[in-house]
Amino acid sequence: MNGAESLVRTMVNGGVDVCFTNPGTSEMHFVAALDKVDGMNCFLCLFEGVASGAADGYARMTGTPASTLLHLGPGLGNAVANLHNAKKANSPMVNIVGEHATYHVEYDAPLTADIEGIARPVSHWVKTSPSAKTVAADGAAAITAAMMPPGQISTLILPANTTWDESDGPAETEAAPGRAKVDEHAIENAASVLRSGEPTLLMLTGQSLYQHGLDLAGRVAATTGAKLMAQGSNQRLQRGAGIVPLNRVPYPVDQALDVLSPYQNIILIGAKPPIAFFAYPNKPSELQREGCKIHRLAELEEDQIDALERLADAVGAKAGSAEPQAAFKPDMPSGALDPETIAAVLGNLLPEGAIISDESVTTGRGFYPLTAGAPPHDWMNNMGGSIGLGMPLATGAAVACPDRKVICLEGDGSGMYTLQSLWTQARYNLDVTTLVFANRAYRILQGELTNVGAENPGRKALDMLDLSRPDLDWVKMANGMGVEASKVTDCEGLQRALAAGLASTGPYLIEVVL
Repeated sequence: MNGAESLVRTMVNGGVDVCFTNPGTSEMHFVAALDKVDGMNCFLCLFEGVASGAADGYARMTGTPASTLLHLGPGLGNAVANLHNAKKANSPMVNIVGEHATYHVEYDAPLTADIEGIARPVSHWVKTSPSAKTVAADGAAAITAAMMPPGQISTLILPANTTWDESDGPAETEAAPGRAKVDEHAIENAASVLRSGEPTLLMLTGQSLYQHGLDLAGRVAATTGAKLMAQGSNQRLQRGAGIVPLNRVPYPVDQALDVLSPYQNIILIGAKPPIAFFAYPNKPSELQREGCKIHRLAELEEDQIDALERLADAVGAKAGSAEPQAAFKPDMPSGALDPETIAAVLGNLLPEGAIISDESVTTGRGFYPLTAGAPPHDWMNNMGGSIGLGMPLATGAAVACPDRKVICLEGDGSGMYTLQSLWTQARYNLDVTTLVFANRAYRILQGELTNVGAENPGRKALDMLDLSRPDLDWVKMANGMGVEASKVTDCEGLQRALAAGLASTGPYLIEVVL
């Protein structure tokens, strides 16, 4: 068999059986190999940023890597923004990037680029295969690297002749090492802080945001009087009725400073110390109060569940002592749409098992309280801050969990970066309901213009943050890519449209005009 076939067989045997693709000439032997090897499931994406974002969503919901197939340096470059987001989320991923044949690179053909140079800032592991004989082993190494805790991005670069030359067959993938246990000193220190009686916050992310981790953290909090909070953005948070509730650190600096001001100690469980998203004149970068002591119970790559179990034992936290979220539905609103009324509609209609891909940016900042009592669901954030992730993330989650409803909460400005996701959703009949919040502006940046102290902005500056003239027509754009869509302007219309989207078994888009 040739190198391409040996690689595909290695990937399938190694547990990487989903590929989000946007191939070109140099990847044609890989494409041909897909017909020779059973088990690889391929999803065509019309833009590489959709492929990388979808691979991120798939990894978040399965804990295992999907692959992307990208065309040379420019194709990888198009994928970089969402690779940045995936790296910040520690989502495991294997990128396969085509390259010119080894003997052709010296001629500096139009698509020649420094692929390794493009890959390194958004990858944990990068390698160019030197020959067809090494492709399979290199692919196996890429899978192992991707599965290193807490999850890594591997980029394997394939010169075209390594895919068509004869290989030695598939290679076996070695298992990645498991998560390391937290040392006893960290447990003892955290327990001592919790026994001190000083106001203490447990700040969580990663494994600790899954239901079992939340139960353990909730037991510790109920026993010691500590409070719980998630960091501002998280790979995946399980929440809803019956699950221990917690809020996130707010995005606005002043709100975050206020929320964190009571605490003399913050114990980090996978999380980073709280910092501002950006620097602002005359505002701090660190969000904890002056004199607050930061303690680390577990690193993100360590076994947070084991650490929480040992901490619960150390402070005498008994099973059943955690206080789960009670089920509740807010009053169903009527009339005008605003962030609070939208949140109330969501709180009423979210189905059990829903997966939320949240890139609602400004509109969605207040969605958490009114959706807290909905049936159990998963909530995913953009952890890297590069907009254009919401719809690709939802696409990958729908591939990963075809039996669950995926709901994408999307800002209109962000959505325009990767609206090609809708075509992939339509082609493969993926069960995604997308709400686009059409405020006709980069509304978050209108606020940031004030926050950074820009004085007296005029028409030219304000125009750079405005999405009107002409207004974007999301219904027509969705229809043009094969997705059923509707436009709503009030709460009653949103209730009807969301009910229709949730009843659909394929993609559905709602333009929510604000």
